[in-house]
Amino acid sequence: MKSKILLLFILSALCCNWKIESRDQRRAISNNSEPPARLSPLHQLPALKDEGIIRRVKLPEGVKAVALTFDMCELDTVTTGCDMAVMNFLVERGIPATLFMGGKWIRTHSERVKEIMKAGELFEIGNHNWSHGNCALLSTEGLRAQVLWTQAQYELLREETGADIPEVPTLFRLPYGRSSEKALKTLSELGLRVIQWDVAAEAGDNTNVKRAKRSAQTVAKMTRPGSILLFHANLVPKGTLNLLREVVDLLEADGYEFVKVSELLEMGTPETVRDGYFTKPGDNYALDKKFGVDGTGRKKRASHF
Repeated sequence: MKSKILLLFILSALCCNWKIESRDQRRAISNNSEPPARLSPLHQLPALKDEGIIRRVKLPEGVKAVALTFDMCELDTVTTGCDMAVMNFLVERGIPATLFMGGKWIRTHSERVKEIMKAGELFEIGNHNWSHGNCALLSTEGLRAQVLWTQAQYELLREETGADIPEVPTLFRLPYGRSSEKALKTLSELGLRVIQWDVAAEAGDNTNVKRAKRSAQTVAKMTRPGSILLFHANLVPKGTLNLLREVVDLLEADGYEFVKVSELLEMGTPETVRDGYFTKPGDNYALDKKFGVDGTGRKKRASHF
């Protein structure tokens, strides 16, 4: 595994030296709430058995591996950023990661996404709904639209780049960690495995380095072999790089290796739940009201959801 990671690091470092630009900042690109150019992907995944929500993976005794995941998303009503400082750090350190991208965010930052797609095998891309729609509140038709629009937008950019990556994402992350039995059934029918986390790494603003160090110690204590860690790479929240750097150093010093979620799943047995949450059941229910009936930030349900 270590030799493979070294090879990925060398290949990625050769092709990636991303300069942080003004276009990467929050709200730097005008908001576009229109549907994508293609509403359904040409490539459809086969249906899967509903296995629930994967929070972590039980690994064989003595195996110390974890997956770093990054949500990159935005609501229907506003654009967010693209944290290229985080991406550069991952490339420089040769750290594999899974990036859960919202479809609308993919379109907003299409040039960056195409660069990431061409960066080699260091990263894998998962589906995070079109505009962060809440899977517990969306109708079945609305959820299917959020998922399929994202698959289609990814597919369009993959066609442009010719990148040797999967035809469409096969992993899905629940916005707000929220779901329902109906949503899990729909997602499995669409061929997606639902990936949660057992370590919500970010807790507030980590722009202060001392705070980031303290937060990283807490994160490291929460992490176990087979953990899936949640971060963001859309400049929401702030200071992710400071926290990430400290977490990586602590976990590496403790003998952990980093793998993509798909690789982690192959190494052991998924541990699942039926109701998603951040750190304890029910701690995300209040977000239903805060972000609107369909999770996109609107007070009224968007007509296409």
